Amino acid sequence: MQPMTSNPIGLWTLYSREVRRFAKVYTQTLLAPVVTTMLFLAVFTLALGGLRPDVHGVPFSQFLGPGLVMMAIAQNAFANTSSSIMISKIQGNIVDTLMPPLTSAELVAGYAGGGLTRGICVGVVVTAAMSLVVQMTITDIVMVLYHGVAASLMMSLIGVAAGVWAEKFDHMQSVTNFVITPLAFLSGTFYSIDRLPETFQIIAHFNPFFYMIDGFRSGFIGHSDTAPWIGVTVMAGTNLALWFLCHRLFESGYKLKS
Repeated sequence: MQPMTSNPIGLWTLYSREVRRFAKVYTQTLLAPVVTTMLFLAVFTLALGGLRPDVHGVPFSQFLGPGLVMMAIAQNAFANTSSSIMISKIQGNIVDTLMPPLTSAELVAGYAGGGLTRGICVGVVVTAAMSLVVQMTITDIVMVLYHGVAASLMMSLIGVAAGVWAEKFDHMQSVTNFVITPLAFLSGTFYSIDRLPETFQIIAHFNPFFYMIDGFRSGFIGHSDTAPWIGVTVMAGTNLALWFLCHRLFESGYKLKS
């Protein structure tokens, strides 16, 4: 296997390019998620009013807020890496990234690092905006930071794999529609899995998105639907597996080299 870092300048250049890529269009990449998230919050809290009871001892809006923030983080981290690779492949300039003396690990780190940075930036901006209307009190900063970074990295790596695999935007859309969106909406973002039948609770525990939502939310409301160490372990293991997958895709040149 190639060394992790043999060209730190090249790695920094790739990472900087990915960050500048989304920073140039911040109204689309950073501000638009705020509008989308606040609309979700309005629909599920203002429209339903007092129909929703407290969840785990906190108002429904306070329970919902962290989940919506995490959804924004996940969607934007995925979008950053997947669109970057997909557009480069369609325009034919992916070769400009593959030709420099960068190892497969550095390529993964550069792309995933850019997606991770966008996810974290979106999380900060959305949390700041939401705190104006919802009480976003942090009870465990370690859980918030760990799951925020781990989830952003996980979605960035999924985006890398999807971008390498996809040959056209229809393929990318199918990943979003049939994988990302269902797993996100079935992760307990809008409800506690305690309300589900036992069979569906078991199924939910096989969904890695559940752990990123539950762990992140627990850092705000102080309650978790599963043991915290399980979520931490699942996120670490998932990211490790995805890292090796993406590393292998770049190392083999799968759908990247003719």
